[in-house]
Amino acid sequence: MAKQANSYRFSFGPWNISTGADPFGPPVRKEVPFAKKIREYRELGFTHVQLHDDDVVPADWDSVQTSKGVAKVKKMLDGEGLTGEFIAPRLWEDPRTIDGGYTANKAADRTYARERTRRAVDIARMMDIDLMVLWPAREGTYIREAKDASQAVGRLVEAIDDILKTDAKIRVVGEMKPNEPMDQAYCPTVGHFMGLVYRTLDPKRVGVLIESAHSILAGLDPADDMAYALWHGKLWGVHLNDQNGLKYDQDKTFGSVDLRRAFNQVWVLERAKYYDIGVVGLDIKAMRTTKQADATKHLANSLAMFNHLLELVRSVDAGKVEELRAARDYEGLERYILEHILGRKGR
Repeated sequence: MAKQANSYRFSFGPWNISTGADPFGPPVRKEVPFAKKIREYRELGFTHVQLHDDDVVPADWDSVQTSKGVAKVKKMLDGEGLTGEFIAPRLWEDPRTIDGGYTANKAADRTYARERTRRAVDIARMMDIDLMVLWPAREGTYIREAKDASQAVGRLVEAIDDILKTDAKIRVVGEMKPNEPMDQAYCPTVGHFMGLVYRTLDPKRVGVLIESAHSILAGLDPADDMAYALWHGKLWGVHLNDQNGLKYDQDKTFGSVDLRRAFNQVWVLERAKYYDIGVVGLDIKAMRTTKQADATKHLANSLAMFNHLLELVRSVDAGKVEELRAARDYEGLERYILEHILGRKGR
């Protein structure tokens, strides 16, 4: 189906329909089968699916099993009219990556991380997906002296180069986060990763994915991070959500904490015509108190919020904004934006 002009495409990951377990408590909802999750996408208004390698097939399957399993999942998505957005190697849950994957001190652990990533590239190829997301979850330290930080940065670049060599068509995006699960990440922000992009084997195929909460955790504004990456022509993925302060990654419903911050993210994406660049991804969790019957309501709410804010962004009087900017009347501009968000148009 051809994409309509100026229309956005949306995605989420199967993990966004969850059992509600957290570090302090067990599951509170039943696990929803993968096939049922896939059927929910179109019903909710989504067209793309975010996937880890082991969402598609178990990580320990051999090449024959993997090929058959990938074909089955690809057929399932095709049958629902869905497209895989990206593949991401889920390295952080394996015992061999407790000290990091690409930056681990132990050579055998680094080899495992590289080999599993190459396998993820193969899965992407079989799924007709050209985008790989790297979330360097454990590429950091709990104490500064544990690793050679300079060497670790070089190893990250080497790992990206290895992906680029594995497939001539694959694009790689880094999803940066300053902390959690590691105390300190080697590339905590978009700016840090952008410094690596231009040192890779083929910078034209390396970009970034920006998650709202990750920017907020770094004390930065997601809209500014997005604008920075857009200037470089490197914003190829977004994960919209919200975050209540500088704490653990909450993955709250988009716009649920700070409407103006959410408005500005949509503002930046719309002015850059992001609908022609990439897919708008959501990475959000249902509240732990959510009942089984409402296990997808947070996804519907976030999509509705994006579309509502998009309508507001598109109805902003651009001439008035430029007039207030020219007059350096930022007080007036702030009131105009706030009243526009509140629906008090024309005042």
